[in-house]
Amino acid sequence: MIRALLMGCVLLLSACASQPPLPAKNPTLTLPLQLHVEREQNGQRQDWLLVIQREDGAIRWSMMDPLGIPQARQKLIDGAWQADGLLPPNPQARELFAALLFALTPANEVPGNYPGAREFDDIRVLKPHWQIIYQSPQVFTVNLPGQDLNYHITPLEAAP
Repeated sequence: MIRALLMGCVLLLSACASQPPLPAKNPTLTLPLQLHVEREQNGQRQDWLLVIQREDGAIRWSMMDPLGIPQARQKLIDGAWQADGLLPPNPQARELFAALLFALTPANEVPGNYPGAREFDDIRVLKPHWQIIYQSPQVFTVNLPGQDLNYHITPLEAAP
């Protein structure tokens, strides 16, 4: 009985430890945003459209493939992720959304929201999670160390 309880606690703690870090409070973001996400891993590439918007005190993240088929939906409410809709859980998308939140956080808000973060030149790092390399404030690459995985992020142009 005690052994089963201890195993349950270990599993719970490991699940908590694997959650991507979130900011101490929601950063000041100019929303809505529409982003093109290009995922590259082991020479394979995927493209997605990501829409980030405010909704009733939450930040809603909706990702779809080029055909408009939903891939992931999450809401960030009071510092916690919640499923949005009927899509199954997508831990990779949640990791990406957390990394994008880190990348899009204004520089003056990073120290208070991510105390372990470091910035130099056009690079922002939160070890062991992410490295962000900026070409401009909304054009950047998210690297996930040790996973041979990166995301290239660009804004989608609004229609005239």
